Amino acid sequence: MNTSRTARIAGIIEKRRPLAQKIASVEAVLLSLTKALRHLEEHRNQLLAKLENQTATGRLQEIDFLTISFSIAAELEALGKLRVRLARNTLNLGVVGRARQGKSRLLQSLTGLTAAEIPDGDRQHCTGVRSTIHHNPSVETYGEVWFYSERSFLEQVISPYYEKLRLGAKPITLTEFASQPLPSLPSDLPGYAEPGAMYEHLVRYHTHLDKYQPLLEANSPRRIARDEIREYVAQDTPDGRRVFFNYLAVTEVKIVCKFPNSQVGQIALVDMPGLGDTGVGDEERLMRILGQEVDAILFMRMPKSSGDYWADVDVKLYDTARAALVDLPINQWSFMILNRTNSQAKNGDNANNCQDLADTITDKHIRVVECITANCAVPKAANQLLDQVLDYLATNITALDQQYASSCQERLLQLHSSIKAELTKARLALGQATPRDTWFALFVQLFDQLWSELTQGLEGLLRALRQQRNTQDSDFKKQVVMALETCRQDTGIPSIEEIETRRDRVGGYPNAYYQYLNEIRAHLSQHFLSLDDGLKQSIERVKSQVAEVLVEQGHLGKLTDYRGTEFIDQITRQLPETLSRLKLGFTILSEFDLSYRGLIQHRIRRHLDGLTPDEATLTLSQSPCAAEVLANLKTLHAEAIYGCETALEDLLSEPSQAAFAIVEEFVDRVLRAENVKQEWRIFLEEVRGEVWPTEFALLGDRTRRLREWLNSVEEAASTNQLDSMQFLELVGKDLGNFRAT
Repeated sequence: MNTSRTARIAGIIEKRRPLAQKIASVEAVLLSLTKALRHLEEHRNQLLAKLENQTATGRLQEIDFLTISFSIAAELEALGKLRVRLARNTLNLGVVGRARQGKSRLLQSLTGLTAAEIPDGDRQHCTGVRSTIHHNPSVETYGEVWFYSERSFLEQVISPYYEKLRLGAKPITLTEFASQPLPSLPSDLPGYAEPGAMYEHLVRYHTHLDKYQPLLEANSPRRIARDEIREYVAQDTPDGRRVFFNYLAVTEVKIVCKFPNSQVGQIALVDMPGLGDTGVGDEERLMRILGQEVDAILFMRMPKSSGDYWADVDVKLYDTARAALVDLPINQWSFMILNRTNSQAKNGDNANNCQDLADTITDKHIRVVECITANCAVPKAANQLLDQVLDYLATNITALDQQYASSCQERLLQLHSSIKAELTKARLALGQATPRDTWFALFVQLFDQLWSELTQGLEGLLRALRQQRNTQDSDFKKQVVMALETCRQDTGIPSIEEIETRRDRVGGYPNAYYQYLNEIRAHLSQHFLSLDDGLKQSIERVKSQVAEVLVEQGHLGKLTDYRGTEFIDQITRQLPETLSRLKLGFTILSEFDLSYRGLIQHRIRRHLDGLTPDEATLTLSQSPCAAEVLANLKTLHAEAIYGCETALEDLLSEPSQAAFAIVEEFVDRVLRAENVKQEWRIFLEEVRGEVWPTEFALLGDRTRRLREWLNSVEEAASTNQLDSMQFLELVGKDLGNFRAT
């Protein structure tokens, strides 16, 4: 073996990974596309239940979502196999053959392992599970075991027996499987010996469940020592006693060891249990493993020295392997190994029979890269055949990957085109939008009437507000009266006793007096915060008046169930940004507000200066007393209330003036601004079916359905983009011509 080939294999593995990542992104796109098409299918079914138009119904039924869905699922499966292949850290060689062909002896020769780790024997099947053997020159031999879970064991192992043998309801839990006797084989089941043999496999699972059931609850992977490996992969001991049952709970064993030939590089050998037994699902598992986890197949065949030929089982095995990966012809990634035995072997000298099979292999249409005859029990001969296989892969694996990937890529582009064609049918299924001239004349008439009523209503409201803009606002005045009354009732002024107590605590009447001034001012000012409610009520009222006009004279009430200020907010949200003038008018009105802090607070605070220690107009005498302190506080409190009351009386018309101003601004924006009438027309044309449901009921419903359907179609189309389906670079104009990127 040479180091240059080892380096080439390492380079090939490294260059595979970026392509695996690109394939993962395409898989994500296909999953999104599946979701979008499923939504579109559900939408179609809803339409089919409602539509009365037979032409549209027929067009919808012609869209073939089912075939597309199956195609996407198939491509996801194929891409998954390709991605797994390209993401591996090793080149994997799968050793495949019927039992007693020398597979285990070949693997022992290549890996340096013994029958303790790779079971062999001269009697029944001894290997029970798949083993993957990795070369690592830096570690001592160990194993890792993966177990079925209870659910996967029942679904993947037990249920297929019930289905294949028609045994009735499948067990749902292990307890159910263990506690109930197995159903009898149906008397009308076709065949006799084969179903019976399959049934005996199921009996083995059932009878010995207690011996392996704890492993179904074990964590995976479990690391095991070299001397433990056999009891997890084998069915029997080296002397042929069938005492091992752990393998029934095992999905895979990975063995890491140092190969005798340290220059093999990053390779792994996949050891499949010998085929030819009657376990249900063996062929399916073989196809899955060969399709996903193997780069090259080594078919093992040991001709009998007494005479042999290519049997039907050999052809069937080849066909099974061939079907595992349809995108790559098996003759480009498989080898036939004819296991040569000499006269000292139990099989005897089979040289002539090896030659006979080599000469007649093509007669059975078994086509492989090369048919190699080698004594697999001899390490040197085994490694020579491995050299031939690895040299071939080092030279050809990149081209094989390219061929495999190109096949997948070409189908993806065909899938893209198929989906695109079905989506085109979907776009046209409900017909075109209603021709404008069939409804436009009616719309113009209704719009002109609405415009006349809307302008009349808003102008009338504005005239009424203009007349009232200097009048006191009733809501605000009511809140002012309540606030002043609260100020007079809840003064915060202390009693004589409280003043005396404070004087003793702070060391004098002046200190107590100044503290009380601050406290009373703070207490008084908080009562005016409630004026916020009155201001908000005033603005809420005028917004509700505008909303009422828009609902009654503007006929916009059916666009939303909200009323009052929330109606204004909802219409503002519905207006598109493209109708900038109209949207600005509604936004200004929607966001307008009056607040105590912005309008009134600064005018109130200056009348509270008399309750500020440094600004107080009343000071204490040289010999103050509690009564004097109380009298001063009452006087200053009353003066502050009077000043505030006077200031508020001057503000009672402010809400009326603000209401007029904001409505006038709104009317300027939505009725009088340049081209705003055109924007109203555009907006109402879009929602005509909702504004005038009676007049446009059928047209509006059809337009809505068409819009919603087209939105679903475009959602799928936006996912079905050509560039998102490509993981290989397209060369030239030929869709079948690709290269790796």
